[in-house]
Amino acid sequence: MHTDTAIVILAAGKSSRLGQPKQLLPFKGKSLLQHMIHTAGAVSKDVIVITGANAFSIESDIKKSGARTVFNKDWEEGMASSIRCGVMEIRTHLPELQAAIFMVCDQPFVTQQLLEDLIREQELSGKSIVASAYSDIAGTPVLFTENIFPELLELEGDTGARSIIAKNKERIATVSFPLGNVDMDTPEDYKMLLLQKDLI
Repeated sequence: MHTDTAIVILAAGKSSRLGQPKQLLPFKGKSLLQHMIHTAGAVSKDVIVITGANAFSIESDIKKSGARTVFNKDWEEGMASSIRCGVMEIRTHLPELQAAIFMVCDQPFVTQQLLEDLIREQELSGKSIVASAYSDIAGTPVLFTENIFPELLELEGDTGARSIIAKNKERIATVSFPLGNVDMDTPEDYKMLLLQKDLI
C-alpha cells in the first residue's frame, strides 16, 4: 500500500454516446466504477473520484467504497477541469503526497499490478511522468510527480493530459498496457467488453 501517491479516478463525464452512465455499468459483479475503485484501493490509501454528470447516482453507488469524492462543477468543460479538480484536492487536503496516478473510469482492464508498475517505474527511472503504453500512444493510467502539478492546473478543455505528455518526452517513462485501448464509448463497446471480461 503506497502512502505517497494518490489515485484520481476521472468519472465526471456524461457518457452521451453510450446513452447511460458508463460509471454504473455492471462489470464482474460490481459497477464499473466500483471495480476501478477496488483496484485503486489495493494500491493507494488515497483514492479520489471526480464526479460531475449524474453525480448523485454515482456518489450513491460508491458511498461505501471508502473513496473520497469531489464534485467538479465545471465538468461540462471536459476532462481538463476534472484533472484540475483532482490536483486542487490533493494540494488542499493531501499536500504531503508526492505523486498522483490519473485513471479514467472506462479502462476496465487496469490491474493492481499495472498501477504498482507505474509507481515502481517512477522510482527506478526518476522520471516526472510515467504513462501507460498501448496502440502506439502514451496515455492513462498516467502518473505525475508533484512538480508537474502546476502544468496540470493550466490544462483547459477536453484534451486531458495528452498535451503535457506529448511535449515532455524527455521526462517520460512508459509501462506496457496492451489492453489499454479497450474502453466504452458506445453500447457496442460494452457488449464487446462483456465478451472479453475473463481476460483478467
